[in-house]
Amino acid sequence: MKFVVLALLVAGAYGCGDPTFRPVVSRVVNGEDVRPHSWPWQISLQYNNNGEWRHTCGGTLISNQWVLTAAHCISSSRQYRVALGKHNLIEEENGSAFLGTANIIVHENWNSFFIRNDIALIKLEAPVELSDTIKPACLPADGFILPHNAPCYVTGWGRLYTGGPIADILQQALLPVVDHATCSQSDWWGSQVTENMVCAGGDGIVSGCNGDSGGPLNCVGSDGAWEVHGIVSFGSGLSCNYHKKPTVFTQVSSYLDWINNKMVAY
Repeated sequence: MKFVVLALLVAGAYGCGDPTFRPVVSRVVNGEDVRPHSWPWQISLQYNNNGEWRHTCGGTLISNQWVLTAAHCISSSRQYRVALGKHNLIEEENGSAFLGTANIIVHENWNSFFIRNDIALIKLEAPVELSDTIKPACLPADGFILPHNAPCYVTGWGRLYTGGPIADILQQALLPVVDHATCSQSDWWGSQVTENMVCAGGDGIVSGCNGDSGGPLNCVGSDGAWEVHGIVSFGSGLSCNYHKKPTVFTQVSSYLDWINNKMVAY
């Protein structure tokens, strides 16, 4: 069953996790341009730098007024806006929208030293009009654990390679899930990963990178709808695609009560 609050907030003809333009996921990807608007819940979180808006993180639209992102993306000293319905960040595009924030809620137990509870919610200044280019993702079932090797996709405008440029065009990459038993082994991430996190990738070739933070780990649910199972949290400081150091995501299914409570309260 999909998240009740989400179902109430996403009224009208546009349901969650069902893109008008289907993503091209029929083959293994090594980081490639996405089909335009095939991940319509992907947002760009941007900050104001002396009047110029700059991309800093990704995020996921989960209703017509709420965005899910990472706590480490948020700084109390910055002014933010959310870019929705974007494909190419440097071009003007029909079907896109830019909205300010009414509220930003960082998890009260966010720990930047140990990277724990790396999750935040952004309430948009007004509900966004859902369309073919702007749709929410579904949320997973409470406590759901992805199986080992589940085929999920990371999306974002992060660096194209370690030390490389930020992408202009939204990218996607296949990142198979690495189960906790494997990811917590000493030659993988060890005790740095908890059971409230999900690992994906680690082949030394494909990974998330700087600028992808806060963005979704997209996985297909049993009903065929796309669900956001993870929030890009951290990776290896040595390089983006270091062997046995998969991208680590905040596991959304561990935080549904928190998400629900905050969306109701604010």
